[in-house]
Amino acid sequence: MKLLKLIALFLLSVIALKVTAQQKKYVMVIHGGAGTILKKNMTPEKEAAYIAVLTQALQAGYAEIKAGKTSMDAVEATIHVMENDPHFNAGKGAVFTHDGKNELDAAIMDGKTLMAGSVAGVTTIKNPISAARAVMEKSEHVMMVGAGAEQFAKEAGLEIVDPKYFWTQERWDGLQKAIKEDSTKAVLDHGNKKSELLGIKNHDYKFGTVGCVALDKAGNLAAGTSTGGMTNKKYGRVGDAPIIGAGTYCNNETAGISCTGWGEFYIRNVVAKTISDLMEYKGLSVAEASKIALDKVGKMGGDGGLIALDKKGNVAMPFNTEGMYRGTITADGKIEVSIYK
Repeated sequence: MKLLKLIALFLLSVIALKVTAQQKKYVMVIHGGAGTILKKNMTPEKEAAYIAVLTQALQAGYAEIKAGKTSMDAVEATIHVMENDPHFNAGKGAVFTHDGKNELDAAIMDGKTLMAGSVAGVTTIKNPISAARAVMEKSEHVMMVGAGAEQFAKEAGLEIVDPKYFWTQERWDGLQKAIKEDSTKAVLDHGNKKSELLGIKNHDYKFGTVGCVALDKAGNLAAGTSTGGMTNKKYGRVGDAPIIGAGTYCNNETAGISCTGWGEFYIRNVVAKTISDLMEYKGLSVAEASKIALDKVGKMGGDGGLIALDKKGNVAMPFNTEGMYRGTITADGKIEVSIYK
């Protein structure tokens, strides 16, 4: 009798562990950018607004997964929510270039087929993530830029808007501040002094890039990233977000990855693909691979973060800044949203 009780307890423990594991199977992870995000600088209203939008984005993507739609559908729906909200540096909330324009970049990748699409330097496409998907599905190309990408998006039936749609006061003020500090930095450098004396780090004016990785009921992964780039960027600069393998990558055999941060460092380190390679060739976990890749960025002087989700539903969200807007949702619909360290 005692033996039967022990066996029963053992079986109950196994079942409990399985249930716990199932509860911790993540089907989506998102980010809204990383940077100098401090609680002391955040009003309760603004913090609540960020949490609300991140939650709404997760719910939008989860609804697609729950309805049996693809991870691609979930990623697109999720990023639409963040592209349409001015709190993030993507779509409506995109930052301004030095010339006072909003130039948008986005990429999406299908982990099942390794098909991918991206757009860069577009100024009239309301939802760049949809344009990236159209490039992937309706053309023989992977990347389109500028006016050509806009023409393609229009012919594909996507919503085209006046560039004024992307204008927001907060981002405009951010540009003026960056230009002023850039000017001060130039004066200091000319006088053989270091700009750090004034604490100027222009690359900090960039957090807000959005990204999503989703795992659907069929076991397929998809990853997407959308951004307005870096405040005060010049000469048609393009960051890592639309570059497959740098800021965005996805493979069912390893993981889906979306990065945010100082793009030049993510490009030079091919961060997203590096994570996948470490998992494929070294057998590392998604958490281990993500840490190694981000540490390389940090050692070179870059900052930011990333999100990654593997085919088993394990998630990683490392960052080396003061904060990163981020959130997850499990297979049973439990949402977790965080901002600070």
